[in-house]
Amino acid sequence: MSGPAAALAARLRAELADLEITVRRAERLLAKARTDEDYLDGVSLNLHGFYSGAERIFEAIARELDSSTPSGPDWHRDLLAQMSAEVVGTRPAVIGPATRRCLDECRAFRHIVRNGYTYSLRSPRVRELGEGVRACYEALVRDLSALAGLLDSLGG
Repeated sequence: MSGPAAALAARLRAELADLEITVRRAERLLAKARTDEDYLDGVSLNLHGFYSGAERIFEAIARELDSSTPSGPDWHRDLLAQMSAEVVGTRPAVIGPATRRCLDECRAFRHIVRNGYTYSLRSPRVRELGEGVRACYEALVRDLSALAGLLDSLGG
């Protein structure tokens, strides 16, 4: 396999491997937060990193496959919507509805992390997202592995 499809498939796989590390860190810190709530700051940072990594993947797909990246004040939300829609003649939907829902929750949380103080984060919400990040990651892996397989077949 060679060319742009191969390069994109390789980047998807590499980014997913990095996201696995981020998810593991969030889980370890969440376990520590059972006895020391200060660890929730680290969980929040890793949740932020998880969504940021997913968004980097989506930006690459939008740029290289769709030839169109959203802009404007709601571009983060629009990018997620773009990834959940089929682009007829170009690619199937990149993510399914369940993956979109969990990622949208992470997107909204990332906005809060970026624009506030960690002490103002609601502990129950951080815990809820931390407990759900593994399932969200696994859904993302399933969806993106299907796309990477498609890219493999196009480049072969």
